[in-house]
Amino acid sequence: MTRVIMHGCNGKMGQTISGLIAADPEVELVAGVDARDDGHNPYPVFTDIDQCDVEADCLIDFSAAPAVDRMLDYCVARKLPCVLCTTGLSEEQLAHVKEASAQVAILKSANMSLGINLLLKMLKEATGVLAPAGFDIEIVEKHHNLKLDAPSGTALALADSINAELNQEYEYVFDRSGRRQKRPQKEIGISAVRGGTIVGDHDVIFAGADEVITFSHTAYSKAVFGKGAVQAAKFLAGKGAGMYDMADVIG
Repeated sequence: MTRVIMHGCNGKMGQTISGLIAADPEVELVAGVDARDDGHNPYPVFTDIDQCDVEADCLIDFSAAPAVDRMLDYCVARKLPCVLCTTGLSEEQLAHVKEASAQVAILKSANMSLGINLLLKMLKEATGVLAPAGFDIEIVEKHHNLKLDAPSGTALALADSINAELNQEYEYVFDRSGRRQKRPQKEIGISAVRGGTIVGDHDVIFAGADEVITFSHTAYSKAVFGKGAVQAAKFLAGKGAGMYDMADVIG
């Protein structure tokens, strides 16, 4: 049984993960940490992380960037592995994460979805076969109309996974409207669509002569990210200090 502390337990993802853990016989949510405690959770909630004295095997963090530094210090002090899901960290905070990973296990990934991380793995093999054969590479991502950044971090992670197999020789192109020329071979086009309530949709297109191969991933709810975080917590419990990512979880 993996005992988990949920940091950011009253947020949307915190509540989603609480429900997923409640239905998983291999995991127990033993405590939560949040800026507020409205008393509706079936586990103790601490408004100050330093007051949380509950024994656990792993902490899952889906909070906000300002809360991450104290959370990291808490995990280091208690040698508590951490699945770090909060985004938007500053360069100083990323340095703090790296420093903390020298003392405790930390898993950080651009996307917690098991499907996306399997796709990242599959793209490496596909790129090794198709890029030398002259296939053009395009990525199209679609998200809801409230998303602030474009392209998505996941789209960039997909592009990075591909480019790593290409010795970083390909250029990322986000807008072709200002040029009139044939498409160069060594580029990865990345397009962003924003509209409605699309949770997350990513297509990676390999377009060759007379054939097209498309890898697609669609998230129908944010629960896919929660499921990945729970699987990551099971994996990380008991691991030694270091930086891990979802590629380690899927093997």
